[in-house]
Amino acid sequence: MKANKDGWRLWPLAASALFFAATTSSTSQASGVHSMITGGLTSQPIGHYEFCQTNSAECSIRVRDSGPMTLTDDNWKLISRINRAVNDAVTPMSDFDIYGKEEHWAYPDQGVGDCEDYVLEKRRQLASEGISLSNLLITVLRKPDGEGHAVLTVRTDRGDFVLDNLNDDVKLWYKTGYQFLKRQAATHTGRWVSLREDQNMLVGAVQ
Repeated sequence: MKANKDGWRLWPLAASALFFAATTSSTSQASGVHSMITGGLTSQPIGHYEFCQTNSAECSIRVRDSGPMTLTDDNWKLISRINRAVNDAVTPMSDFDIYGKEEHWAYPDQGVGDCEDYVLEKRRQLASEGISLSNLLITVLRKPDGEGHAVLTVRTDRGDFVLDNLNDDVKLWYKTGYQFLKRQAATHTGRWVSLREDQNMLVGAVQ
């Protein structure tokens, strides 16, 4: 199915309602089980560091972390819709093919991009809809084949959800099969925190 004239491919309402109901859990469960466990400050990925050199205003925002956003039916539909719309609108292409270098983070304004470019665009669109940057976190990981990859993590009171250019379905992080390494800090857009691999593997194993 193609995007409609506004660039959006609408999430079927019945499927959305079913999934939204299936993810319902208490806030205590979400914060204790369905959310990634973070460690201390760590280094920026080189691609994000270089992105920040040319987009310094975007990487110096101090954000008040008021906790994960409350997941409602409306904002679930919004998150799902933007994930699919950006996946549809952008054609996957490697950084080397676009820019002639192995790693280059940029908005996919020309309609092509690598995984991190999808992430930047989804983050930009969701932030423009009023979702706090403290809950829109660029995240890097390893796929099962060992290849590096980037996704957008959306923190909610029902767990951390992953928006992925390789999948139109928005999933809880532990249902992706990925090994999560680090993500943006919730309080500063230019800082990153480690993800506790040992604890996160344990959480994923008990679901």
